[in-house]
Order: sequence, then structure tokens, then C-alpha cells
Amino acid sequence: MTDRLMLLDTASLYFRAFYGVPDSLKAADGTPVNAVRGLLDIISRLVTDYEPTQLVACWDDDWRPAWRVELIPSYKAHRVVEVVADAADVEETPDPLVVQIPLIREVLGILGIPIVGAAEHEADDVIGSLATQSTLPVDVVTGDRDLFQLVDDARDVRVIYTARGMSKLEVLTDASVVAKYSVLPQQYADFAALRGDASDGLPGVKGIGEKTAATLLRDFVDLDGIRAAAADASVLLSATMRARISDAADYLDVAPKVVEVVRDLELGEFDATIRPLDDDRRAAFDRFAEQFNLGGAAPRVLAALGNVG
Repeated sequence: MTDRLMLLDTASLYFRAFYGVPDSLKAADGTPVNAVRGLLDIISRLVTDYEPTQLVACWDDDWRPAWRVELIPSYKAHRVVEVVADAADVEETPDPLVVQIPLIREVLGILGIPIVGAAEHEADDVIGSLATQSTLPVDVVTGDRDLFQLVDDARDVRVIYTARGMSKLEVLTDASVVAKYSVLPQQYADFAALRGDASDGLPGVKGIGEKTAATLLRDFVDLDGIRAAAADASVLLSATMRARISDAADYLDVAPKVVEVVRDLELGEFDATIRPLDDDRRAAFDRFAEQFNLGGAAPRVLAALGNVG
């Protein structure tokens, strides 16, 4: 088996699990466990189908970093339920999911799947750094389009895109990003900045949607080239488009830093190798599975991670 690293956008997956698995699934004490069970089944499916040899659960230590908000105050603002001074703001999360997040962390720890985060950074930045610094082929599992910027055939970095559901996973390569958006992966961050993204509170450039953004990038390569063309009267560009780009100058000064994932975080040493559980971990997992009513998710994830019997 060829060594391969799989990076999980963990919050993206446990939100999907929470909404995709019936909330009637509970532990004996009434604690909801649908997100826990659903996430373990997602991991089982991914490991079985894509055969990684290393697995990391990338974590949002700060889902809305202050340095991104300082650049674009609307960034993810619609998801904030409580602003916290000198700490991460509280994200809108259903209470039945909130109580499961510590359980998710606990069971991932028992299974030996490292949870990796970074202060003042999102899971996207952890993923970007691990994918960029890895010497192995990489699969990034996410429902977030922003991570399409990491796709790189030359380095064998793919995105396994979950937005259409686990039964319709898309494996994105250079060619499939071009097919979907008519831009190269390395142009995707500029494309997203131009187009904007309501789900992240990014306004984009007024009057520029996906098709226009792709056309501009085809003609002028990147955001710097587009802005230079808009400022150069000798370049064939409509007066309306010049005005749109000029009017958005303040936004375009900062948007790339917000949209681009960080790739140079120092994340320390950890062991991401997938291996069977030792006796102590197996006993701890069996206790957890019984206490929290993991049902069939328990043997499935054990088998996927190489445990026999």
C-alpha cells in the first residue's frame, strides 16, 4: 500500500453527521450521540474507500480569527452568537451538537487519531499547512470550497468534496477544478475573493459573479494582473468593469489574505499512522462504545482502522 495522508476538516464532517443522522440516537443517560456515530461512520467509509495510511483530524482552534475579522469585519459575522473578548467568538451551534463535541474529541483520542489545531487559526489553515508541508500524497476531506486552492496534481494533493453527501463524494484534481469553475486551483483564492461568498460573509466585487471572475482570471492570470489591467487605459476592458474593480480597491487590498489558507504553520510532531488499537485503547473504546451507544458504528470504525475481531 502506498503511504497517503488524509486530512479531515473535522467540524465540516461532524456538522454533516449531526444533520444527516437521526437525533433520536442517544446514550442511556439521554445524551445525543448522532454526530458521534455519524462521524465515526464517515471516517470508516473514507478510510475503507481511499486507504490512507495516516489520518489527522484538523481542528478549528479559532473558527473566526481576529486577524481575518480585522481585515473584513463581515467575515463569518452572521454565525456569531456571542462575542468573546480575547478569545474565539462563540459560533452558532445547536445545543445537541455542542454536548457531543467533547465526546468526539474523546473518541478520536481513544482511536489514536491525532487532533491538530493552531491558536488563532482555522482548521483550513492547519490543513493548508499540513498539505503543503507533507512529503506524502494528500487527500483533504471537506465540504468547504475554499480548500480547492490546495489541489495540486504535481504534488498529488486532492480534495474529497462532501457537499453533495457521502454517497456522492467528488474527488477534485486540477482538471475537475477547471471543469467546475474554469480556473486553475492556484487561481481559486483570487476567484473566490472576486466572486465573494455569502456563507463566509465575503462581499466580493459588486457585479462580478463566477463567470465574470473566471473570464478575468483567464485574461489576466491573477488578481494583481486584473487590477493592473483596470488601471491601464491601453488594456481592452470596459469602463464599467474598470469602475467595479476600482471601487472595490479597499476590499481587494485585504480579501486575498482572508481567503488564502495559511501554509506555513509550525504544528509540532505527532503520530498520524493508522494502526490497530493496543489492549488498553481497545478496552477504553469498548467502554466508550457501550456507554454512548455507538451501535454498529463501533465495529465498522474498528475494522476500518485495522482491528480484527
